[in-house]
Amino acid sequence: MKIGLFTPLRSPAATPEFLREFAQGSESMGVNSFWLGEHVVTFDQYDSKYPGSSDGVFRFPEGSGLMDMVSSIGFLAACTKTLRLGTGICILPQNNPVYVAKEYGTLDFLSGGRLDFGVGVGWSWEEFEALGAPWPNRGKRCDEYLEVITSCWTDEVSSFYGDMYQLAPCRVYPKPVQKPMVPITVGGHSDAALKRTAQYGSGWYGINLSPSESKSLIDRLAKFMAEENRDISEIEIHIGAIDDTIDPALVEAYKEAGVTQLLIPFLRQGLKHLDSNLTRIEPFVEAANSLS
Repeated sequence: MKIGLFTPLRSPAATPEFLREFAQGSESMGVNSFWLGEHVVTFDQYDSKYPGSSDGVFRFPEGSGLMDMVSSIGFLAACTKTLRLGTGICILPQNNPVYVAKEYGTLDFLSGGRLDFGVGVGWSWEEFEALGAPWPNRGKRCDEYLEVITSCWTDEVSSFYGDMYQLAPCRVYPKPVQKPMVPITVGGHSDAALKRTAQYGSGWYGINLSPSESKSLIDRLAKFMAEENRDISEIEIHIGAIDDTIDPALVEAYKEAGVTQLLIPFLRQGLKHLDSNLTRIEPFVEAANSLS
């Protein structure tokens, strides 16, 4: 069992000094990974329902926003030596797949192979509209984009001809350090997300889940994996804990549910107290180490 952190890096509070000290302190404590979130824009009001809360409301502190994932991962990679860095998640259908392959392939190259590439289809049509990206058929676009990215990362000459995207033969460099490519982790709780994991994923990412909820979804995922002639043991299971006040004693329950990495949602409440945040992490790392 590994312990990672889901760290929503909100500006202006997430200063370079804080992030450097927090990342290095977490790494020295034995934290395995940092996972960052992506929202290019946020809105004061949404018609879309947020799947990560019980009431469907997406809450974000006024006067702040998430920093760019690519830039942030590059900064964190330069500050650390062993910490893995994950996208939790990249909203793939609102991005250009070749540009994504270029950016994250470069990050894996520069970080020495420490990237985990998490993807999802998004939940806010408002954000897609703001970025000029079509909302309909985003699931199919996500599937095709994953194939485009795979070609860009693994083929000397990349190409793709699908219904939603076409790429004439071209060369995309640098290639990732990790072989055959950067691990792809699919986020989401729907059957479509679980099927996408079974088809394309080397990992699955669920958020805000209790141990029992995690087990239920992992069991569903195992059935879809079997349909693809794959076994659930082939992939990493990354679960974002239900909140940031959980008891470290629950680490064992998550492991028994089949979780391979528990992501603690630290820094949701604020970035003011570095020492107290680091102190809160240590019991989770110790609990995970005691199970190995």
